Amino acid sequence: MKSVMPSRPNAPPPIPLPGAIARPLKQRIAAEVVALFNDRARGESPVVPRPDGLFGPRSVAWRVHGDVTSMMVGGIAGLLLQMLHPAVLAGVWDHSNFRGDMLGRLRRTARFIALTTYGGREEAEAVIARIRRIHDQVQGTLPDGRPYSANDPALLAWVHVTEATSFLAGWVRYAEPRMTGVDQDRYFAEMAQIGEALGADPVPRSRAEAQRLLQAMRPQLLYDARTAEVARLLIHQPAPSLVAEPVQALTMQAAIDLLPAWAQRMHRMDSPLVARPLVRAGTLGIARTLRWAFAGART
Repeated sequence: MKSVMPSRPNAPPPIPLPGAIARPLKQRIAAEVVALFNDRARGESPVVPRPDGLFGPRSVAWRVHGDVTSMMVGGIAGLLLQMLHPAVLAGVWDHSNFRGDMLGRLRRTARFIALTTYGGREEAEAVIARIRRIHDQVQGTLPDGRPYSANDPALLAWVHVTEATSFLAGWVRYAEPRMTGVDQDRYFAEMAQIGEALGADPVPRSRAEAQRLLQAMRPQLLYDARTAEVARLLIHQPAPSLVAEPVQALTMQAAIDLLPAWAQRMHRMDSPLVARPLVRAGTLGIARTLRWAFAGART
């Protein structure tokens, strides 16, 4: 197991480099990714896939969640969508250390996805129960005086649908552009297990249901100074190393490009038409490099 998420099982053939060069290069790249997603100081190690979990090796979720690049791009896009809901944003603003530990927040999200996808059933159920206990403590008052609670089923539904939609969109764009509609619907049906276990309602079970839920929630969305601040900190967070800076910058641009056009407009972010081919080609290059690195690497 090389990262918090396993590499894509159908990775392209390795780049034809001499073994003496390829092996240490693969190991170095894989080690950098493992360090990014696993906090060694907290004793974290990569999640080992187990067939007795919530999904299993033949699931679409195993396929989609195993690609590091598309998950990073989709994860950032999902966060940008989630923060457009004022109550979801308030939970982050009032109850998290996002200003000083944005990387930690991203790591915790990635680990939750890894454990619920690839961990054994007991591991998955334990981390879901822990998140529900955390949600019990996340409540407060919006700037306009309305109360909010992280256990609100509608808020959990918004977080769930934006996350699942963004992960799938990243996968389709950067890993499997010809993914069938049947498999895309299967992905939402599988992910519904997680949404329901967390208390979300309603939970979409197909692409059509996901799109209807996104559209139904749009009148509740808001972009204000707090949204802008959290988005700025997310997009411009320091890279973990100098080597990672250009990769991180490209990943952020790819995440913005992945957003629906209406969400780009709300965030005052655009994906210029002339730049899109470069962003997408560069991100695809990163994806292929990481798949190559994790194909047979030992870390």
